[in-house]
Amino acid sequence: MKKILFITLLVLGYNLVYAQSYNEILGRPTDNSITVSVMFNQNSDVYIEYGTSSGNYQNTTSQITSLSGTPDEIEITNLNPNTKYFYRTRYRLTGSGSFNSSPEHTFYTQRAVGSTFTFTMEADVHLYDKKGCANLYQVCLNNQADDKPDFMLDLGDTFGDDHHPSDMTSEFSDSLHKAYRPFLGSICHSIPFYFCLGNHEGEFDYYLAQTPPNNIAAWGTKWRKFYYPNPYPNNFYSGNTDVEANGIGSPENYYSWSWGDALFVVLDVYRYQNDTSAKPAKWNWTIGDTQYAWLKSTLENSTDKYKFVIAHHVSGQGRGGILQAKLFEWGGYEQNGTTFSFPTKRPNMEKPIHQLFVDNGVNIFFQGHDHVFAHEVMDGVIYQALPMPSDSTYEIGMLANADAYVSDTVDGSGHLRISVSPECAVVDYVKAFLPADTLNGVHHNKEVAFSYTLGTCATTNINLSKNKEEIKVFPNPATNYLSIKIPNNIEIPHIKLSSILGDIVLETTSNNIDISKIQNGVYLLNIKTSNIEENKKVIINH
Repeated sequence: MKKILFITLLVLGYNLVYAQSYNEILGRPTDNSITVSVMFNQNSDVYIEYGTSSGNYQNTTSQITSLSGTPDEIEITNLNPNTKYFYRTRYRLTGSGSFNSSPEHTFYTQRAVGSTFTFTMEADVHLYDKKGCANLYQVCLNNQADDKPDFMLDLGDTFGDDHHPSDMTSEFSDSLHKAYRPFLGSICHSIPFYFCLGNHEGEFDYYLAQTPPNNIAAWGTKWRKFYYPNPYPNNFYSGNTDVEANGIGSPENYYSWSWGDALFVVLDVYRYQNDTSAKPAKWNWTIGDTQYAWLKSTLENSTDKYKFVIAHHVSGQGRGGILQAKLFEWGGYEQNGTTFSFPTKRPNMEKPIHQLFVDNGVNIFFQGHDHVFAHEVMDGVIYQALPMPSDSTYEIGMLANADAYVSDTVDGSGHLRISVSPECAVVDYVKAFLPADTLNGVHHNKEVAFSYTLGTCATTNINLSKNKEEIKVFPNPATNYLSIKIPNNIEIPHIKLSSILGDIVLETTSNNIDISKIQNGVYLLNIKTSNIEENKKVIINH
């Protein structure tokens, strides 16, 4: 099944590559440079023309020879900060006649303090297994391109190496990473790409220690770096200064930078476990003393107005946001929530990670992992979980993981769009839909399902608003009856109650539901009319 599934993905990917003949992916933008990773399907002579106005390319890079199927990184340097650039790739078959031209693409160098810009985020694409739909993912990518962001961040579980711990090879890892080039290349020619490692990338100490250099982690790190240029420490980026053995070099796994009025900090919450399990839990999980010290220094020395921290998940492998953030290395407490063991369990760390966030004004911690949009707030820090960009059922995460969150959860598939200005930052959950799923008129592609604002343009410090009329469900928890209050002038709804495993328990059009014979547990209530659809988490406890 693995081989059949992956061959299908590769065929789709390579069809796109050959249709394009090449693809370009931007990475590592700074105040005066950017890297263009180009990959052609035939041996080609390549160079790049660029300038500060459309169609007027005053500068060129040196010409290189790019081998078929092998990405080459072309660094464009000596750029001006806070500037929009236009570029095109010039190419021909090696040694042949005149050069062809790619379409014109664009990018920005580092925005100045006081600038306004947009960035986007996605997480858990999962095309390597049955959870992800390639067609819907392309819709989501196109939606991100329409937002015209300065860059995008992927929060991991993208390549899936650790799904095959017993039969992974370097060649297979190569193909898993290569398969995403055509998808990302469809928009990242004009949107620099940043990657944050997920648990299914398999880049753990646990795997690094197995038969080096021939293991999942070493292969995965090298092929990831081969195809996707991620930041490493230099005059612009701070990050991991380690140089790893077995041909890895700089792992390009955690890093930070400033853009406009915002600090971005990307963590690797998997590489430093030193545990005998591929899924360390509780106090066995750690970001490591070195990364912790770097995180602390980065936050304490930042004067940026907004501080955004990004990782695949709190504590690596659990489910949820603030419930996990209270515990162990992240929050300092034992599982019982009352015993504070941080000083003895982490003698080399000054305070728990969450307290670092509080003390240094972190606004939002972004995470993936749970495949559901969820918004929670603890001690003034927003814990923001991302939905999948490729879930064609639109409910995988809601059904499986919504009960791990205590606040706002929203179903669906899509991405986050974050617009930053000196006055405020606005976070929008932009939904993606396959065309066939919008024909009934209930939903439309690019609808904003949830939005909130930070800063002076909000009426309060955190202003939340949902893009839907208010529907109230009470009591919750419920015992024998469940009542649903629908806004005036709304038609009678169709109501469906499902278990967290997705099994339908009942369907009705009544606003008052007899639940006396339904077993205790957590359920998902779906309320739908011709122009409203909302999901509510309900607890039944007789």
